[in-house]
Amino acid sequence: MSQTVESIALGIDPGTATTGYGVVAQSGAGDFALLAYGVIRTEAGVPMHLRLRELFEDLQALIREFSPDSMAVEKLFFGKNVTNAISVGQARGAALLAAALQGLVVAEYTPAEVKQSIAGYGNADKRQMQEMVQRLLDLPEYPRPDDAADGVAIALCHLQTEQYHRLVEGASRE
Repeated sequence: MSQTVESIALGIDPGTATTGYGVVAQSGAGDFALLAYGVIRTEAGVPMHLRLRELFEDLQALIREFSPDSMAVEKLFFGKNVTNAISVGQARGAALLAAALQGLVVAEYTPAEVKQSIAGYGNADKRQMQEMVQRLLDLPEYPRPDDAADGVAIALCHLQTEQYHRLVEGASRE
């Protein structure tokens, strides 16, 4: 991306065992560039409060390293596994606190909103999402593991949503 960076988003796919993240920059021309992606893993069997502290500290380090303008986090989806939902909710809390303490703008998106934004279809499957992330970022292959790819998709969703809002605001002023 040769143009000046307009915005950097940190996308988070929260979980206490594995939290996926993606850091994506957007230029003034609207091009995207992947700056970093990966997962934060915490060890099973470690008390939850210590796992959450580790997640929080690792997210703080990412924020300090990349200085994002915003953090986008996947909204909590209550499925049949309530225990998993509570665990994900705790990880979301650690991420939201990390963002709040750094003064970041926080946006939250449902899985369907992320799929709609990236693939144009709210029920897109994993493969369709991976291919679109790869294309949007002009990557030789899609990010792995899946949790990291989801973090990247969430960051892209946020940047595209913000770009759309800026365009609509600009058009309404004219």
